[in-house]
Amino acid sequence: MSKKHFSKYQATEPEPLLTRRVFARTAFGGIGLCYAAAVGYPIYRYLKSPVQKAQAAAAVTEVVLKDAQKLPSGSALMFKFGFEPCLLIHHADGKWVALSARCTHLGCTVPWSAAERRFVCPCHASTFAITGEVSGPPAPRPLDLLEVRLENGVVKVDTGRRTRRTAWRPEQAVRA
Repeated sequence: MSKKHFSKYQATEPEPLLTRRVFARTAFGGIGLCYAAAVGYPIYRYLKSPVQKAQAAAAVTEVVLKDAQKLPSGSALMFKFGFEPCLLIHHADGKWVALSARCTHLGCTVPWSAAERRFVCPCHASTFAITGEVSGPPAPRPLDLLEVRLENGVVKVDTGRRTRRTAWRPEQAVRA
């Protein structure tokens, strides 16, 4: 028998199911998908953001503070509505003002310091007077004003109606 004829009857090895080429193609494809998701998801969230903001604005945004009348005059009450920190201020003359507790510098939560009688940003040292006006930089403008209503001795704050302001005016306060 010739050599050619003999090789025809020789047993051949079965082809492996997973070759190096198939493994590399699958691994790099998976890595590529992960990379595309890591890049694509923030872009998706950025583009979807205006829709979410519009939905949030249409949602109920009124906070009812039943015990707010017990707040001593000349002091402030911090409360949260969802993720929004807010401040309700009872002025010494009996007027009420609601402010956003987000610093206008970089958005840190600004707590009321009763000892200093002002709002002090713990991150960047901006300070705000009891009216929300900037008394110490780096904040560029006063705290945002929220709408306050008094109905039957109950204080209601509408966190959806926010006013960017440049200065304090006495008509921004609501009389009890």
